[in-house]
Amino acid sequence: MVRYNQRGTLDTSRVRDRRGASGGRVAVGGGLGVLVVVVVASLLGVDPAALLPAAELSGGSASQAPADGGLEACASGADIEERRECRFVAYENSVQDYWDAEFARRDVTYEFASFNVFTGGVTTGCGSASSAMGPFYCPADEGIYLDMGFFQVLETQLGAQGGDFAEAYVVAHEVAHHIQNITGVNDQVRTRQGPESDGVRLELQADCLAGVWAHHATRTPVPGTDEPIISEISERDIAIALDAAGVIGDDYIQSRTQGNVTPETFSHGSSEQRTRWFTRGLDVGELEACDTWSADRL
Repeated sequence: MVRYNQRGTLDTSRVRDRRGASGGRVAVGGGLGVLVVVVVASLLGVDPAALLPAAELSGGSASQAPADGGLEACASGADIEERRECRFVAYENSVQDYWDAEFARRDVTYEFASFNVFTGGVTTGCGSASSAMGPFYCPADEGIYLDMGFFQVLETQLGAQGGDFAEAYVVAHEVAHHIQNITGVNDQVRTRQGPESDGVRLELQADCLAGVWAHHATRTPVPGTDEPIISEISERDIAIALDAAGVIGDDYIQSRTQGNVTPETFSHGSSEQRTRWFTRGLDVGELEACDTWSADRL
């Protein structure tokens, strides 16, 4: 299991705990069955406004805000033992602190994304979105959005093993979409579907960049210190992340939900591709290893 540095300070300056925010819960008609269908189309996608018709979004009562201050009250690695949800702050800190340092090493200023958690639904710069969207990145407001209940769906609906490093992989993947946005890579996308489409290349690159972070995670210090917030990652943790990457492959999801595989509708890549590109980033640990755009073999 992932080990956290109890002495490490958690930075919540970029965290927005929007559970219970005004604007209400956004619901997708049809319940959990629709959730899985939507996951097929939009799991770990980029722009939620383009993926769900407005007619499928309906207002409702707002969820209750956390009585303990939510993620914004998380102060240190020690808090994770008392309030397990604080681990999401540790993921965000570790991933964005790594890319901040890496950009600085290349004499480029990193622009931090905001990290938003919500329940049910949320209003973003890309429009209103439901929890059924899964985690996503909104380029318009440079925000990462996550309903933490998504990971239970991965386990119960898609058969993922679950675990901390599966969650960290998903956060790192969404931060990678932010990197693609601020560096102009998103502008290269012309085709969204198909086994070798630009959309698939974008997603596989995000998987690879998540692997690059994982390569450095236990060596990424809390700013101003020489100690990381994530102190240990085991082989089991890596296996859990690879399992998560596998169960969100287009072929796996299509097979489970529609009984057949249609590569012409792929938007994120197959299970084999997703695990292979994550592993490539993990093994090499360099941004240059993630050039899916010129790769002959995806």
